[in-house]
Amino acid sequence: MTTKSTTTWKRIGALALSLTMAWGLGPVHMQSDASAASSPTCGSGDHGLSAALNKGSGVEDQRLQFTDIDFLNNTTGRAAGEGFLIGTSNAGCTWQSIYTGQWQFTQLDFPNNVNGFALAQIKDSAKTYLIRTADGGSHWKRLDTPGIQFKRINFISKNEGYGYTYNGAYRTQDGGLTWTEINTPANTRSVAFTTDKQGYAVVVVPGSGYHLLWTSDGGKNWTTSLRIVSAAWTGADLYANGKQVWAVLYGDAGMSQQSYSLYASGNEGRNWRQVFAQSTAGGGPAPGGNSLGKGKGPADPGGHPGNIALIGNQTAYLSGGSPAAGKVGIGRSYDAGSTWKNVDLDGTGYSSRISFPSVKTGWLVVTSNDSPAIYETTDGGSTWKQKILLPGE
Repeated sequence: MTTKSTTTWKRIGALALSLTMAWGLGPVHMQSDASAASSPTCGSGDHGLSAALNKGSGVEDQRLQFTDIDFLNNTTGRAAGEGFLIGTSNAGCTWQSIYTGQWQFTQLDFPNNVNGFALAQIKDSAKTYLIRTADGGSHWKRLDTPGIQFKRINFISKNEGYGYTYNGAYRTQDGGLTWTEINTPANTRSVAFTTDKQGYAVVVVPGSGYHLLWTSDGGKNWTTSLRIVSAAWTGADLYANGKQVWAVLYGDAGMSQQSYSLYASGNEGRNWRQVFAQSTAGGGPAPGGNSLGKGKGPADPGGHPGNIALIGNQTAYLSGGSPAAGKVGIGRSYDAGSTWKNVDLDGTGYSSRISFPSVKTGWLVVTSNDSPAIYETTDGGSTWKQKILLPGE
């Protein structure tokens, strides 16, 4: 699942409100491919945004760099960067500046087209703040979370959502104003909840490896469903949607190489399968794999995992990027991890994030500082079309 360029945003703010009203009445009819193709600027270059974004971003001495992307449906979405936010409502044919200012976004989460949340930093500060918008991203308000440093957020609606720290989980029912801590097991390294009752956790067991657990009573009781032997236990990322759960388990890293394993469950964490174990020469064996050759993730060789996008109970995408190879890519599964395919992108970059609002249509943003760009796929990642390119290094 923010610009102070006021003239431009007045048009976008009105559009955001009209789209939200339209969603309540039925399907929204966006600009057709034929009309989009007739525009001379459709999906080309920087859409004239570079100068304006550089001038007002609050990080003028830095190059423009994307950090995240979030699409509500196949045509309407936003992309964030260090000091700016842009948006499109016609599948990337045209983009508009929504916000420029002090916030350097690290994650976007818009449950609808008007209300949104983000994790963001301020230049020269390592602290991450939770911020909220009620006008589509034009203006942002900081929410106080004393003693809580969120690593990831997931809002189900404008009021209800979850926030995850390095080793814990919290729930809000008032739009992030207050948070209730959820009980999690000792040595937790990642958590994900799909409802107020159903949740999952990755636990580190020093000297042994990782354990995968689930709860059906909101964290009061946790059940271990899989134990994974690993010589290293450097962290994990957990994603859940519907009945499917995915866990990225990290081994060691070295020589620009990351060892990691991907595990998937299609029945709410009761049973798991190892999708692949990417062992590397620089990072050593992946968790659950003691030798090379057990499969690789996207952007091989030396691919590093980005984020995971889940659709329904079966479909999953994983973004990736390779600093060594200078490329980005995705991996995908349409059957909850039973089969897996990696697809490289034609283009430069070495890190990426994705947003898939539907099974076959998705968006990828290159987050490295060379050739920052956004791409769209309508066939599950087999082919990609560039929709915006900002000046890079």
